[in-house]
Amino acid sequence: MAAADQAPGRLRSGWQAFVWFFKGVMGDNAYQTYLDHHRAAHPGTEPMSEREFWRDKMDRQEHNPQGRCC
Repeated sequence: MAAADQAPGRLRSGWQAFVWFFKGVMGDNAYQTYLDHHRAAHPGTEPMSEREFWRDKMDRQEHNPQGRCC
């Protein structure tokens, strides 16, 4: 297979990696990460709803601003 034939697949793979990284930096996957952790660490208990999760996250950031850049 020629390199030109592989280019679209590599471009798509590179784009998907960039989107995954960008979402991680921006925190878009934070709720899913929380759910994965909760499922593993606290089986059988109900996780927070997405709304509750974001409220809790924002409250913690407001009370502990040392981790923010702005």
